[in-house]
Amino acid sequence: MRNVFLPGSLSELWSVLERNPQSSVYAGGTDLLVKIRSGHAQPQHVICLERLPELKGIHDERETIRIGATTTFAELSRNQAIQVDFPVFLQAIQTLGSPAIRAQGTIGGNICTASPAGDTLPVLSILDADLELLSRNSSRWIPFQEFMIGPGKTIQINHEILASIRIRRPREFNIHHFEKVGKRNALACALASLAVILRISRNGIVEKVKMAWGSVGPTIMRCPEAEDYLLGKELSQKTLAEAAQCVRQAISPIDDVRSTADYRRRVAGNLLFRLLNYSEKTQSN
Repeated sequence: MRNVFLPGSLSELWSVLERNPQSSVYAGGTDLLVKIRSGHAQPQHVICLERLPELKGIHDERETIRIGATTTFAELSRNQAIQVDFPVFLQAIQTLGSPAIRAQGTIGGNICTASPAGDTLPVLSILDADLELLSRNSSRWIPFQEFMIGPGKTIQINHEILASIRIRRPREFNIHHFEKVGKRNALACALASLAVILRISRNGIVEKVKMAWGSVGPTIMRCPEAEDYLLGKELSQKTLAEAAQCVRQAISPIDDVRSTADYRRRVAGNLLFRLLNYSEKTQSN
């Protein structure tokens, strides 16, 4: 019989983990519980983190925001700092699942599931997020980009949990964009996704840019070659076509039941052309 543990403090959590080392840890459960029901995961026991106050809340730290790992997507979407300073994050959250999923699913769960298709993960990459990993005897911060090492695989060690996420306010960027392509308009798992923050001058020249793609490789993919190519250039059809070619050469998509690698490669590059709309708006202001 599988037990469900609901620790109310970190000390209680560590004790439960030590007594039940084969347990799976979860918060919202929108990924783990589905896997258990379908038979794809069969942990001996499960440990719910929802009652731990240290893992909750959105904390404004001036230049950064620290988010507790068990904070839900609904809570994030209602937060004024997220709405005002992190439009690209808000855009990604709003595409994620259904209202019910956003009310239950947590940012920490999205990260620890370590799916290349995770909607918030490309955004966390371009926001230079740091992750706080906590165990009974240690606490460490690591760059988000180092956390995920493959589909469903992370650098977490035994009895270590994700406690919080810190993201930096991207004040120097004036364009935020997130988009994903799926098989339907809602409740879709991404076939390819793109998160971008840009700084474009009044005459349309790219002064700063960060881009990340989801669902086109074993982890979240960055393409420094495309970013470097765009710097100092106008966002035109020609320059974006060249950048898109850099992207197609850099990513490593696979064939699966949802899409082919060739389709993902083509779409990943084509998503860049959405940025033309922002260039036109910037020059008209």
